[in-house]
Amino acid sequence: MNPFDLSGRTAVVTGGGRGLGAGITRSLLDAGADVVVMSRGEVPADLREHAAARGRVLDHERCDLASDEDIARAAAAVLARHRVDILVNNAGTQERHPAVEFPLDGWDRVLQVNLRSVFQLCQLFGAPMLERGEGAVVNLASLLSFQGGITVPAYAASKGAVAQLTKALCNEWAGRGVNVNAVAPGYMATDMNEALLNDPARSAQISARIPAGRWGTPEDMGGAVVFLASPAAAYVHGQVVAVDGGWLAR
Repeated sequence: MNPFDLSGRTAVVTGGGRGLGAGITRSLLDAGADVVVMSRGEVPADLREHAAARGRVLDHERCDLASDEDIARAAAAVLARHRVDILVNNAGTQERHPAVEFPLDGWDRVLQVNLRSVFQLCQLFGAPMLERGEGAVVNLASLLSFQGGITVPAYAASKGAVAQLTKALCNEWAGRGVNVNAVAPGYMATDMNEALLNDPARSAQISARIPAGRWGTPEDMGGAVVFLASPAAAYVHGQVVAVDGGWLAR
């Protein structure tokens, strides 16, 4: 028996059609899972081809994570079609302003998408997992769950809270058969970090501190998520696993 095999399981991945989410979706499909992508945009053709080549189901449900009502609608629609065994709260947003100038409406947007929606989705998809006595939730935390960052106070606050939410849910759900963990991506070469990648001085500073010698890619995230969603992680609860090329060890 392969403890990393996800055959027969269905995963929901928010924002699973682009960036880190696309890498996570591909890895889950490779591990044998069917995947439902919840996102505002379409699922790219290459992801659909990836699923088809492996004989896997790749479903899509449009969802605006800035709307409580749309989250509830989308989750109900997914649960009407699928038994969801794995929830990956991947989607997130970012705004950059000096703290003293940070607009409060921007603060609210970041906290809604990065934190409130995560909790709501955990409630909606976690309830049937708890009823069955099995399931896995993997939240996307960040290096800024541990560090403060610069000009990203809302993002840092939201990701610090995601780490604590992960631990809080673990304390309630671990004894009922549901694993709740998080992964904390390091500096990843995605569009969310475009501002940093396009800043030669800051990009060089960051690269010099990463022991692995490179920025991460979406594919680097997949293995950690598959592990935490699999039987191999049956006794792993409430952890925030850094996938950062060694950044936090420096």
